[in-house]
Amino acid sequence: MATDIIMPQLGESIAEGTIIKWLIRPGGRIEKDEPLLEVETDKVSLEIPSPSTGFLTEVLIPEGQTVPIGTLLARLDTEPPAAGVVNRVGGVVVRQMDPTPAGEDHYSPAVKQLAKEHGVDLGQVTGTGAGGRVTKKDILDFIGTRTALPSTTTRPSPATTSAAPEQVLPLTPMRKTIAERMVKSRHTSAHVVTFFEADFGTIAKVREGRGLTYLPFVIHAVAGAMRDVPVLNASWSDAGIILKRDINIGIAVALDEGLLVPVVRNAIGKTVSQLAKEAADLAERARTKRLSPEEVQDGTFTITNHGGFGSLFSTPIIHQPQIAIMGVGAVQKRATVINDAIAIRPMAFLSLSFDHRVIDGATADRFMAKVKTNVERPDWEKLL
Repeated sequence: MATDIIMPQLGESIAEGTIIKWLIRPGGRIEKDEPLLEVETDKVSLEIPSPSTGFLTEVLIPEGQTVPIGTLLARLDTEPPAAGVVNRVGGVVVRQMDPTPAGEDHYSPAVKQLAKEHGVDLGQVTGTGAGGRVTKKDILDFIGTRTALPSTTTRPSPATTSAAPEQVLPLTPMRKTIAERMVKSRHTSAHVVTFFEADFGTIAKVREGRGLTYLPFVIHAVAGAMRDVPVLNASWSDAGIILKRDINIGIAVALDEGLLVPVVRNAIGKTVSQLAKEAADLAERARTKRLSPEEVQDGTFTITNHGGFGSLFSTPIIHQPQIAIMGVGAVQKRATVINDAIAIRPMAFLSLSFDHRVIDGATADRFMAKVKTNVERPDWEKLL
């Protein structure tokens, strides 16, 4: 019996999706709930599980194609194909393939092309992607390592050198979407940035031995400040400023191929431990493409932790239709003045990019002053 695979409804406001890769080869067998294909929308990239156990006997939509919700993508059958796998793309019938052997890597077309261009044996590359898959970054890192090794061959003369002076990396759908959104945001909002410095000393002591990062403390501090300055929890419209009821804070998660912003919902009132557990779960599932579309929607404010790699200052771009985004720099021990005495404290710079159409500098600074006060509060132990 055949099972139709259709492009699922990936969120209320999502009308189409792009097939990034088929995770099972044509003719291969798949178990129910095992990842079947990877789909990307303008909001999220995720893996779609198989609705049943069977063989991928018919493929109708190729990788890289964008189709509307409800489009028939492929068919599964409980029996293996007898003659061949039907590939209706171009009306071609292709030879039946054996199920993918256990442990065999699936290489995306972009990875295969990049490896071919540089003469890389994919079997020698260690994958760091989800499930151990090889990414384009893995290929580039391998090429860099290979180039750095001393060569025992004779160096070709300049006249015979054929290496191209530059390389073009194809744009992924996610990178295209990010580019379009960032440019649109700069053209939409009147961006202004203000900077504050905060003492993370109390937080540093409280998190010791508890396995907590700084992020849940920052989320808690921001949520409290948004409650006190509710205009930050708003969006712009031609009819007026729309104040949001729920405080839903997005956390920027860096991926190899781009960036996702899953949302911690109803952040106000949650303990630090609750926020830590929720944020860690969202970040992990963002990196493994297991987020649902609803989990990246309805954010009202965004926090980006650019300090993870040592960055001190940032002027992040607002995540539309929000009116502000806060960047958190690296927490570093610095000399500061406390009660007219010099002390060494773990300090970090906080930046707020805000939409000057909605709020003025005084309001933005009042909000950031409250964030700073919340970060430096002495009673974090009570809020765990």
